[in-house]
This record gives sequence, structure tokens and C-alpha cells, in this order.
Amino acid sequence: MSPGVGKTYEMLRAARRRKAEGGDVLVGVVETHGRKETESLLRGLDVLARNPIDYKGRALMEFDIDTAIARRPGLLLVDEYAHSNVPGSRHPKRWQDVEELLKAGIDVWTTLNVQHLESLSEVVLRITGARQRETVPDSALSKADDIEVVDITPDELRKRLEDGKVYVPETARLASENFFKPENLTALRELALRRAAQTVDDQLLLQLRDKGVPGPWAAGARILVLIGGDAMAGGLVRAGRRLSDMMMDAPWTVATVDRGTMGSDAAARLSDALK
Repeated sequence: MSPGVGKTYEMLRAARRRKAEGGDVLVGVVETHGRKETESLLRGLDVLARNPIDYKGRALMEFDIDTAIARRPGLLLVDEYAHSNVPGSRHPKRWQDVEELLKAGIDVWTTLNVQHLESLSEVVLRITGARQRETVPDSALSKADDIEVVDITPDELRKRLEDGKVYVPETARLASENFFKPENLTALRELALRRAAQTVDDQLLLQLRDKGVPGPWAAGARILVLIGGDAMAGGLVRAGRRLSDMMMDAPWTVATVDRGTMGSDAAARLSDALK
């Protein structure tokens, strides 16, 4: 969904369960951001040492892909799928590291915020006013065997922000007034749930085609906004646009019924609403 919902925390909890069941689990790279609850879940797990890369006279620590491939764990954790690697790394992006790991036959668990999906970048910009610098192509996500949505309500997330469980106090205050506004979080939550549902639908359609099940199959969502010439017309059109954004640019249509009795004021309001 967005930063602070607990993606890394839940991934580590699941990894600990996998290890308790006898699985070979290796933490390739996990970003705890100083959150003590998350750091505590690393205890008892094998954690790969980071690889120092020289950048402008400084040694910056990055994921060590070569050692991970040589180790060949049954399950590798690679946090923050959209992360940009330090210049000089083998790949510019961490999602490209993951692709190489998958080609090497290693199962990978990773984390991703919905706003980093390439196809949603413009939608997220319209909703939040913030352009995402780091994005992941949808084709990379489509290769996932499973997607799990880590979901909490906007109120719960803002409470975590207020309690200092997401950012330090000053950063948290600014975030609460900008990106973490309730309406933004509600829209991002809707996007995350719908994108996960779309992935399930795509997988189902692929299975139906592979098995030769005859179509047609159910279509995606469509939006119809019916307006009149009253003062609500403009608000309804804007609400339809926002709903389309939250539904990943779902096709939407605005319609009105003209019985030939509309006055000039109503016609003007209708015209303004449709601009």
C-alpha cells in the first residue's frame, strides 16, 4: 500500500515461520529504517553481509548479489523491490537483481509500495501531487507467483505515523500534512487492492485460455456518471474522475438526459461541468 503499513515486518514474520518449518532462508537485504520491532525479527535468521561500493569517495553498502547466487538458499529475502542501486552496481535497479536471482533458480520474497508501479505513476501523481522517482515495470510484477497485500486502514497508518513507528517526528509531521493525508491513503489502499485483484484476474484468464475454456469472460469495471443541470453536476464529474483514478484509469462516461425543458442556467452549469 504505502510506507509504514508493515510490509517488511510481515515478510520477516513469514520467513521465520518458513525457517521454523525447516526451510533454508537467507536475508539478502532488509531495510529496517531503525524500527526496533522489525529489527527484532532478524534475530535467528541468516543475514547476508552487504557489499561495499565506492561512490564519490564513500563506501556505500549494497546487496551482494554474487554471494547470494553462490549461496543458493531455498528462499531469499530482498526488500524494497523499487530501490535504485548505487552507481557501479551490476544493475541500476534492485528489481533487476531479483530477475537475475530468479533466472538462477532462487525463490525470492520482496516488498513493493503500490505507488512505485510504472503503470500507476501518473494516477498516483494526480492523487497525491507527488511524482515517484523509483518505479518498477508491470512486466516484472507479472512474473510473481503470489502477491500478498499488507493492508491496514488509513487511520491505523496515521496513528503509526503519529507514534513514530514510520518516520522520525519532524519527517512524520510533514508526511502527515502531505503524502499521508487521509484521502491519499484511502486512494492508495484502493489502488493496492484493485491491482492485486487484477493480477489474480489475469492469472485466472491465462488458466482459462490454457485449458481451452470458451469465452467471453467477465470485463473489467466501468463507471457511468449521470448528471443534470443542477449545482451538483461539477462535483459528480470530479468524483467520477477520482473514482476512475482509484480504479487504475477505469473507463468512465458522463451522461445526461435532455428532455428539451432545460433552462439556460442549467445548460450553462452542464456545459461547465463537462469542460
